[in-house]
Amino acid sequence: MAYTSIDDPSAYFQTKIYTDGDATTNDTTSQTFDGNSDLQPDLMWFKSRNVTGNHGWMDTSRGKDGGTSFKTLFVTDAAERTSSSGYDLTSMNSDGFSYGRPNQLDWAHDTPANNVVWAWKANGGSRTTNTESGNNPAGGFQANTTAGFSIVDYTGTGAVGTMAHGLGAVPKMIIVKNRGRVKDWCVYHASIEETHKLELNLTSVKSDDNAVWNDTAPTSSVFTVGPSDERTNANDDTYVAYCFAEKQGYSKFGSYTGNGNADGAFVYLGFKPAFVMIKSSSKASQSWHMLTGKIATGTNSNPLTDAVDANQSIAERGTFTTDFLSNGFKIRHVSGGTGSSGETYIYMAFAESPFVSSEGVPTTAR
Repeated sequence: MAYTSIDDPSAYFQTKIYTDGDATTNDTTSQTFDGNSDLQPDLMWFKSRNVTGNHGWMDTSRGKDGGTSFKTLFVTDAAERTSSSGYDLTSMNSDGFSYGRPNQLDWAHDTPANNVVWAWKANGGSRTTNTESGNNPAGGFQANTTAGFSIVDYTGTGAVGTMAHGLGAVPKMIIVKNRGRVKDWCVYHASIEETHKLELNLTSVKSDDNAVWNDTAPTSSVFTVGPSDERTNANDDTYVAYCFAEKQGYSKFGSYTGNGNADGAFVYLGFKPAFVMIKSSSKASQSWHMLTGKIATGTNSNPLTDAVDANQSIAERGTFTTDFLSNGFKIRHVSGGTGSSGETYIYMAFAESPFVSSEGVPTTAR
């Protein structure tokens, strides 16, 4: 088997750090990604690093609000925002994005705003209608089978339903949000199995809840939602689901056990990570910690310390000491959200470069 089928992860996932320098004029500004490959994104996740503000999600399946701006989901329990003043994300470009000014969105505050965006490529906004037997109506998916990522939109029925995800592989993580109601984000992760869920906008531990996934594991073609649950399948409610499958040398979704030691757990990924998100599934009141290789205080070397929390609007914090290595990551934080002794942590990770390329060339450490 080849080491990886993706020699350049930046063709499918990139991180962009940028500063919005002028929020006083009504013009439009653009940012260009920095990766080796051009990336036209289909999902963008924004956060201001230096001031309090919500995380914002935009994608090409939900599209624009009828005007110039993309519809926004915040990582809170709030419903989708479908109207704006033209100051939000206005386009996803062939290698970057554009947005209006003055910036009034939570991820792009008035000057000076230091922002981060994570961007994934699906299928350029081109959707396939969901035709699976027993499926929920009025939905579809856009999938990137090479990178193992798809965006699924569907309408709830109030009865057990299945949705085609288009990946051709079993998803290891699924994130679902009710677009029209004040409801929590539900997360399926293979490490906690289909009998349990987590909430992306909360600090709670995994909980046993058969209403969300109907205690049914996803397959290589569909995922299942339970009956009459407003978080995933209320009758006539609209939903979006983000589905991720593992790809060797590019992405991985797993778990590890903390040891409460500065010489913490090492997690083998098979690639040098660009991004890792960690959540304790067993220890209460712990956030979703998002670690990015580009967010390092004044340096591009280990250890990384700065992280933002997916479930919080606060600015980034410098308390989650972690090494990003050529083949995985190592926890250096002795307690709390990433390293408490005996606690279980789940993670999602995407690559900066594979540990070994398809040609057999190894990567270097930081």
